[in-house]
Amino acid sequence: MKIESLLDDLGSDDPARVEAAAARLAEEADRVVPTLLRGLAGVQRTADLQPVMRVLTRVGPPAFDAVLAAWDRKEVTDWQAGRLLGAFDERCADRYAALAADPDYGRSTNGFQGLVRLRTESEAGLRALVESHAHGRLVPYKAADYARLLHASFRPRLRALRRDPSVSPRIRRGAMAALLAGGGPDALDDRDRAAIERLIRVKIPHETPRLPSSTLSGWWMAVPGASYEGVFEALDLHDRRPVTVSAGVRAAESREIRVPGPDGADRSVGRAFVTPELDGWRLVFGPFDLLVGDPWDGMIETIERVSERCGQAQFFFLDDAGGSDVWIVAENGRVIRRYAAESDPEWEGDPLPWETLAVDDPDFDPEYDETPPNTGTAGARSACAYLSVDPGEVGPGTAVRGHGWLAVTAPGVGHGPFPGTLPI
Repeated sequence: MKIESLLDDLGSDDPARVEAAAARLAEEADRVVPTLLRGLAGVQRTADLQPVMRVLTRVGPPAFDAVLAAWDRKEVTDWQAGRLLGAFDERCADRYAALAADPDYGRSTNGFQGLVRLRTESEAGLRALVESHAHGRLVPYKAADYARLLHASFRPRLRALRRDPSVSPRIRRGAMAALLAGGGPDALDDRDRAAIERLIRVKIPHETPRLPSSTLSGWWMAVPGASYEGVFEALDLHDRRPVTVSAGVRAAESREIRVPGPDGADRSVGRAFVTPELDGWRLVFGPFDLLVGDPWDGMIETIERVSERCGQAQFFFLDDAGGSDVWIVAENGRVIRRYAAESDPEWEGDPLPWETLAVDDPDFDPEYDETPPNTGTAGARSACAYLSVDPGEVGPGTAVRGHGWLAVTAPGVGHGPFPGTLPI
């Protein structure tokens, strides 16, 4: 049998020739597959692997084992092994699960990729998922996707593992981590959820807050610590929960998700983080498009609405790449001072007591320099320190009171649908 001619037949437009070639190659799999794999030395393009992958697909489980053996012998590269292991169908589901349970990160990753691609629901897959979260090392790529994909099916079994006295504490911890990866804190039963909340409250007093950097771009709001409760209604935030600063920052910076709305159409939902009280102020971070909306009118409308409920509110927006620099102060539903710059700065309202005005600059010459009397010199990075809190300076010397809150931007969604596991 000439392997080359049979490979040519696999690429034929004649289905009968393809089936005949595949059958012949499968009959000789023990000899054909190792020969094909040894011939991949130097192959670096997926297109050049396609003929071999067609054979592997036809052969099935024996070819899967042969690829792993060739990988162990370094006859195929890590890249080639990853591509070749993507060629197999449902007949290799158990082999993907066994590979997902491998302690080696690369091999386990390939196993989970196969389980996700095939949407495999099995006891072996569940065990691999638990093991991947129980070993205390880096969780393999795609393990979280698998946890989310099969969460509805796996949740009862994982909850049962959490309460099974016959399994080790390590496996019980892995089951809890898999639950969190699949459905967030909403996936836990009342007992585990209460335990997580207790742990969060224990960690909060000992945490040194670190807030997002405004380098290149960023935005945030500040409201008085004494009246911050109004921000939840003003921004239409829901299902708020106590959270550490590290978890709140991670959540606020993560991507939005799409979920079905009440009318059946998809809607975007994100998470907002309200910090603990920092030197008397609470800061708000989250998705700009969901909390603010329009880049200009939305800023004004939002900050006035928040100030109406909190007494005062401040808004800061920076985009170094686009040249935008904005800060706004509002009291009792009305903007009292605004600075906005893209090319030429624009000012509105009376100068605040701390401001240094352009007309007070020693180099200002009223005979030649024209500037409105309310023109100041401070951009957002300077103004925030005078007005409330500079996020970049928050640290060990900051007076912290209370805890932060994590909330979602739509009702009835909860925290479960968001991917990823937050630090505690």
